Amino acid sequence: MASPAAPAEADAARPVSRIVVGIPTVGRPGIVADTVRFLARQARRPDLVLLSVANGADAGGIESEPLPFPVEVLVGPPGLSRQRNAILDRLRPDDLLMFLDDDFLMAPDYLVQVERIFAERPEIVLLTGHVVADGILGPGLTQAEGEALLAEALRTPAEDGFRPTDTGYGCNTAIRAAPVLANGLRFDERLPLYSWLEDADFSARLQPFGRMVRATVTRGVHLGTKTGRTPGLNLGYSQIVNPVYMKRKGTLEGPRVRRLIVRHLGSNLLGTIRPRPWADYRGRLLGNLLALSDLCRGRCDPERILNFTRRRTYSAGRWRKTAPR
Repeated sequence: MASPAAPAEADAARPVSRIVVGIPTVGRPGIVADTVRFLARQARRPDLVLLSVANGADAGGIESEPLPFPVEVLVGPPGLSRQRNAILDRLRPDDLLMFLDDDFLMAPDYLVQVERIFAERPEIVLLTGHVVADGILGPGLTQAEGEALLAEALRTPAEDGFRPTDTGYGCNTAIRAAPVLANGLRFDERLPLYSWLEDADFSARLQPFGRMVRATVTRGVHLGTKTGRTPGLNLGYSQIVNPVYMKRKGTLEGPRVRRLIVRHLGSNLLGTIRPRPWADYRGRLLGNLLALSDLCRGRCDPERILNFTRRRTYSAGRWRKTAPR
């Protein structure tokens, strides 16, 4: 039988930091609920899960389910940057924050590895993991497909290594709360709605305060679910204007801005010629061209997408006009 002092000794040996998992989500209650349930498979479970939503129904009722960790729902204005900031507002200086997309599945040892790496490497302020499969590059993956791909990847032991990175991939990025809170770092709310490149912008402002790495031992699958995403016209506009805006504020370098613009124009042009049912490439291309027109006239305002009065989306092989939201 363990002595009465054993539990206290075990608690004392445990790192002081909480691990907080923060998930911003809009309009995908079933998906986020499945992702939160999947967190119960973690060998080191989170101390708190924060769901940042624009509507209480977006949480899918998961906060009322019996789970082995507390879940809190934060309701506030929509927009990925705003929703991420609502999560930052709930942190304590000794926390580790794990930002997840609402459709990211972590390997069961992911949080074990995050806790270990941050404890062993106090100079690290940001860690992003290895995505073994990313449905964002195609039509998206179902939960079952994602779990199968993750299980297959885990058959091979991961190398415990790092490489430098200048950006935490927003779908799975862990950050040390102390430098964020001490320096008043926030996600830029002038990058509205889907907040294209908000993760790169935030990472650039965090970079002076420590080391940022991509870790091969922290693995997961991004389902890349297509429901609830920003309409093509809005996204296409943000693909061009947001990088230029970031260059002007000093968080993105000119060569990368040019590469992004060329890449998006080429990809959206090809997708318009050869359309795919899961993406509104024509809408994106129209947004790209509108953004370039605005830039030629001296206008660089990421928030302009909030004033678009009509949106065109591509769904099931047909173009549809939708009312603004």
